[in-house]
Amino acid sequence: MTDSPQDLTDVLLDAALMHVPFDGWSDVTFKAAALDAGVDLTLARAVCPRGAVDLALAYHVRGDAAMIERLQSDDLPDRFRDKIAAGVRFRIEAVTDKEAVRRGTTLFALPIYAADGAKAIWGTADKIWATLGDSSEDVNWYTKRGTLSGVYSATVLYWLGDDSTDNQATWAFLDRRIDDVMQIEKAKAQLRENKLLSALMTGPNWVLNQIKAPAGASDSDLPGTWSSPRN
Repeated sequence: MTDSPQDLTDVLLDAALMHVPFDGWSDVTFKAAALDAGVDLTLARAVCPRGAVDLALAYHVRGDAAMIERLQSDDLPDRFRDKIAAGVRFRIEAVTDKEAVRRGTTLFALPIYAADGAKAIWGTADKIWATLGDSSEDVNWYTKRGTLSGVYSATVLYWLGDDSTDNQATWAFLDRRIDDVMQIEKAKAQLRENKLLSALMTGPNWVLNQIKAPAGASDSDLPGTWSSPRN
């Protein structure tokens, strides 16, 4: 018998994946996983208090870890835009069971678990930016992750319905979404270069400049910090 909570979670997750296509991330799946893994149900609930919901989140974290490993070991494109696209693609290719993701999407669409799903997606976007060396410390820390969260979630939904060879339609969809983001960045740059509009944005920009990234950035539970104006 394994000892650590993480080891027990991994054992339960491996067992659960056989049941998820049939019963989803449900209590039925959780109990079957505990039985198959030979883990006492009381102990299983001790490491996964919310049962299969915690296993679904653990499955997402496992995919993030595989993505990070590949980002750190593979040769990446030169353009940063293509590196971001590679991160999203690597994350999707890290999926070992498409039906598990489909069932997870249904689970986290429920209002009671929507915040968990949003946090998981944000975490993926954060890990992509952090692994690629993002050093933003201002409001851009949030906008980068928020934008990429939208790109990632939209691409996953498209991928779930994609039956093209080698997911070529999904990767084309991803490229279009990245191009859309780049157009937004181009518009923002043009706004900064326009003296009149730039002057009008002085006040809002000053407020935004007071917003800072969370201390410790990636794994912080804090939403951020605010710099008090100096007298």
